[in-house]
Amino acid sequence: MNKVSKVALRKLLTERRALIDPTGHGFTRPSRQGRRVPGLTQHQVDELTTRSSGTYRRLESGTYTNPPADYLRDVATLFALNEQEWTSLCRYAGIGDPPGPLTPASGKEVPGVWQEAVDGMLHPAYVTDASWELIAHNAPFAALFPGGTVPRNTMRWMVLDPGGRHMLTDWHTAWAPLVLPQLRAALATRPDDPILRQLERDVLADPDCAPIWTGAVAHIHPDGDERPLLHAVEGPGWVTMCAAQPMTAPGARLIVLVFHAGEARAHARTPVLRAP
Repeated sequence: MNKVSKVALRKLLTERRALIDPTGHGFTRPSRQGRRVPGLTQHQVDELTTRSSGTYRRLESGTYTNPPADYLRDVATLFALNEQEWTSLCRYAGIGDPPGPLTPASGKEVPGVWQEAVDGMLHPAYVTDASWELIAHNAPFAALFPGGTVPRNTMRWMVLDPGGRHMLTDWHTAWAPLVLPQLRAALATRPDDPILRQLERDVLADPDCAPIWTGAVAHIHPDGDERPLLHAVEGPGWVTMCAAQPMTAPGARLIVLVFHAGEARAHARTPVLRAP
């Protein structure tokens, strides 16, 4: 852990520790005179996380090399960190990105301004939560579908819905082998998500999906990928996907679809963008 990370780690932990009222956890404040430090003591953190004395002191001082993720999760939960702070804690502590969300509820909601954001986009755009439940979308996205009826869960629609398999041209080769690994990867970080688990069961019960699921190993991210699609209004064409993640909602995703009608790909050879 470098010096900058140590300083950032100490600042994050000391500030959040100072906000925790010891009396709320059954501790009494000392009655004798002298300096009274706000919040929990380091020893009290050890007691509440059921670790040996001195464990938290090592973490806060930056001398705990590669602390276990489950210990960091216990500290983050005790300190009521949000998802961005949880990510920072793991990175500052030297273990990289978190192994999963801090709470099961994370990734299930985004700030309301996202609806206005997607409404202002020219191309079809939508936001889904960590379980691929549709949160927000714009009118061009609805126009992709017959009658403008959008799917409730985009993953279920892509892999199991007959309408999805019809719209996603060359479903067996161009879509399913690239989509199903994303579901597998999501389950690895959210094994207790009931929506994802039901999707897994339904995929395994489907004769077309099951063989693809069994052979799916790589996590193919859709960002920049171009695939064939049948537009409900404009007919057959190619759609290029631009993918991003709302920072406050790990696992949620913003997808912008750049559609071009016709048989020829539009972005297959588009050069990457780099700062000058």
